[in-house]
Parts: sequence; C-alpha cells; structure tokens
Amino acid sequence: MISAHNVALAYGKRVIFKDVNIKFVPGNCYGLIGANGAGKSTFLKILAGESEADKGEVSVGPGERIAMLRQDHFAFDNHTVIDTVMMGHERLFKVKAEREAIYAKEEFTDEDGVRSGELEAEFAEMNGYEAESEAAVLLNGLGIPEELRHKLMKDLEGGEKVRVLLAQALFGNPDILLLDEPTNHLDLKSIQWLEDFLSRFQNTVIVVSHDRHFLNQVCTHVADIDFGKITVYVGNYDFWYEASQLALKQKQEENRKVTDKANELKEFIQRFSSNASKAKQATSRKKLLEKLTIEDMPVSSRKYPFVVFKPERSCGDVILEIKDLCKTIDGVKVLDNFSLTVGKGDKIAFIGGDSLTKTTLFQILEGDLEPDSGSFRWGVTITPAYFPIDNSRYFEKDLNLVEWLLQFAPTEGESFARGFLGRMLFSGDEAKKQSTVLSGGEKVRCMLAKMMLTEANALIFDEPTNHLDLESITALNNGLMEFKEVILFTSHDHKFLSTVANRIIEFTPKGYIDRMLTFDEYLESSEVAKIRAEHYHGEADLKL
Repeated sequence: MISAHNVALAYGKRVIFKDVNIKFVPGNCYGLIGANGAGKSTFLKILAGESEADKGEVSVGPGERIAMLRQDHFAFDNHTVIDTVMMGHERLFKVKAEREAIYAKEEFTDEDGVRSGELEAEFAEMNGYEAESEAAVLLNGLGIPEELRHKLMKDLEGGEKVRVLLAQALFGNPDILLLDEPTNHLDLKSIQWLEDFLSRFQNTVIVVSHDRHFLNQVCTHVADIDFGKITVYVGNYDFWYEASQLALKQKQEENRKVTDKANELKEFIQRFSSNASKAKQATSRKKLLEKLTIEDMPVSSRKYPFVVFKPERSCGDVILEIKDLCKTIDGVKVLDNFSLTVGKGDKIAFIGGDSLTKTTLFQILEGDLEPDSGSFRWGVTITPAYFPIDNSRYFEKDLNLVEWLLQFAPTEGESFARGFLGRMLFSGDEAKKQSTVLSGGEKVRCMLAKMMLTEANALIFDEPTNHLDLESITALNNGLMEFKEVILFTSHDHKFLSTVANRIIEFTPKGYIDRMLTFDEYLESSEVAKIRAEHYHGEADLKL
C-alpha cells in the first residue's frame, strides 16, 4: 500500500494539486489521468521518492518495495540485458553480485563461508534461484528474443531498450508498481501480454497511459488530476469518461434551472414591484431570489478541441481505384502489385507490414511520390485531404498561427482564423504563437484544422494520434466516428482502430489481406487467422 497525505505541488503561481489525500491499495490498478501538464509523471515521481512535493508526505507499507519504469534509456548501457532486468530488484542484484564475488575467490576463508551462508539464505528468500528464468519469461513476453539477452544495452535499438526497462520494472514481484506510458514501442502481442500480466498482478499498480484500450483492460480505478485535486473513480477509463461527463452535465443543468428561476423571479419583481396589490408578492419573490445560489463551475485543466469534418459534398460512385501499384525504396520493394477499390462509406485501417509501406502508399495517393509502376485514380467527385506522419515541412515558415492558418483560407480574415484556432485550443495570445516553436501535439492540432478547412470527403491519416493527449485523441476519434464519407488511415491506438474502421487491410510477407470487418472482428476471425498463418509461414505477431 502507498498513500499521499496533504501533498501539494505548484509551479510558481500555478497550482497543480493541493491537499491531496489518497490511498492506493493492493489488488487494484489505478489509471492516473489528466491533461498535458497536469502533473501525472511528476506525481508518480513524488510517489517513488524521486521528486519532492512542496508539502505533504508519502508513506509506504513497512518493507514494501517500489518499482518504477525508468525513462533514462542510457542508464544501463554498460550492463547486459539480463542483468539490467534483474537490477530492477536492487537488493537481490546486490546479494547475487556479492555471492558470485565470494565464490570467484581462489582462497575461501572462514569469514567467506559464514558470509556466503547468510547470502544464500537471503538469496533463497528473495527467490534468487529463479531470478534469471523469471527475467527470461518477462523478456520473452515483451518480445526480446533469447539472442539479445546477453548483449549490452548500448547495442540495442531504442524500442528494444524500452521493453527491457519495462521488464526491469515488472521483475521480482514489486509491492508497488509505477508505470509511465508502458505501451510505448510495444506491438499488439506485447501489449496483450502486459494486459494479462497486470490482470494477474496481486499488488498495487499505478499507470499513466494515453492508450484508452489499455486503460480499459487493466484499470480497476481511475485517479483523475483536475480542478487542483486528485479524485478516484471506481471503474475503467470509459466508466470514468461517462461518469465525469454526466456529472458535468448535471451540474450545468442544475445551474441552468437556477438561472431560469432567477430570471423568472426578476421579471416578476420588475413588473409588479410598483403595483400595490402585488407588492407583497414581489417582496416575497425578492427573498426567494436572495436565497438562490448558482454554484461556481470549477475550471478544468482538461480541454477538448472541436474536431468536426464537414464534407462539401458526398462521394460519388467512383471513389478510388488502385491497380498493380509497385514501389521500391532503397532496394526494398515496399509495394508489390497492390490493388484496391474503395467503396462508399469505407473507413479502411491499414495494418501490418513495415510502417514505410503504409506511408509510401499514402504519399503516392497524395502525389508526393511517383509509383514505379501501376496506377491509381480518384473519382471526379472526390476531394482528398492528407495528414502526413511527418508534418515538419508545413511549419518551416516563421509565421504566427493566424498567418499560418490563413495560408489555407486566403479569402478569410483574422477574426475567422482566431475563431477557428480557438476551437482547436489556441485562444487569445496563443493564436499569435510562432508556428516554428510549436510542440508535437500543437502541430497535430494545426494540421487537423487545416484538414477541416478543405471540406474534403476522403480523409487520409498516417498515425494521427501520435503526440496527442487523451482529450485530443477522444475529440478526433469522435469526429471520425461521425464522419459519413471515406477514411484511409493507420494508427497504433487500439480503440481508435476498433471504433473507426469498418474495413481492414493487412500487409503481409505474401501480399495483403482485405476484409470488410471491424478491427476487433478481424482479430477474432478464425478464417483470418488461418490466412495469416499461411501468409506468415505459421503464427504471426500482429503489427499495427
């Protein structure tokens, strides 16, 4: 168990949270959520003892061990993968190292004998004899093959390092497990393995994640940082979202009723206060009016952009026809005789293969790349709009955001641009921010605004949820669910895929699989599983 008592944190005059009193108990998994900058990662560090709050204290059960997912990918570069994992249990690793050092001595003294006996007892108590096999199981579950386990960490790629550090946090059955974005760089199979691991985990878990499906699968509670406090809800992320939206609507409705009643009383008083026969009633209503109070609505740090795509016209019968498209990049054939006919209302998720395959296809459809062979054509009624995975070229000019947006709406003026930007969370002075200094999430919101201005009826998205917070992901997700025309997209967000797509195309080593199914239906289809086994020469991991 771990608890916070009267914990407070502020950055200058900005209060992040104050007087936080919260208890995290074993057997539960808490999803820690909040807007960007709400203090989620900082709160985890406070719980871990790596950062200090302005006031208050954190208490941990006696003898309980905290494990936290490390964000420093270079801290263990000179250690082997297997040792890095076992270093997650600091005491166990120290005992193991001392034990091995004693046994490596050429001369074994009486003192060494006594000490080795003590170490053996402690090593056994910490399940040290099973440590290496436990580490191997964790690494296997997270997709780190056996041939990498005795390599140095510095020889691994970035995504592989993240997986090893996650295995390190999970190692040794910690009493309290703190995870900050644990699904980053994991494929679908590894995420599912982690979900299963956490569902069986009997101790306390506190996790920060932008993956809504993951939060829904693992969380028993949600701890929401907002309004300068942390509120715990029982249930997963979807339950929290529905409950919080309902509570907000109820509060707004109560205030509306009070306001309507106050206006009714004011109108009566104004009409009859000078009327002698009604004076008594007017006085009575004045007293009632004085008793009415409208509760102040607390200001939330959580903001949802307004994401709505309104096509200028509906799609005609011919939307997109692709025939035998081929493209080789740096000697690798990324598209090989790819053909596709897009129908009305298709919302196609492209999965599998290398991300370069999907990006190349989209770049060809946008006109940024020429195919080596094959052809494609858009229907005459179609206006496509493209969201690239790399948007840097759109932000090279040193323009403020009003000027930047008006590049794509030259007939409109500053007031139009400010209004549009305000709906995308760039209000007031934010609209004068220079486009060259935007964060990744801010650039994505600008690109979404640009796409909305096109009034396109065919939308192409290459990883649109990258860099976005949960609120912006939710707004974009809802906007695409409401869109009635055609969408072609890629994403690593499971919920995004499962709620938007009605058709799945998976690139495989033997071509591609095309099915009119939702993403969840695709995953559960036995027919698809058989085809995938043939395409991959056996069971294959599904890559998004």
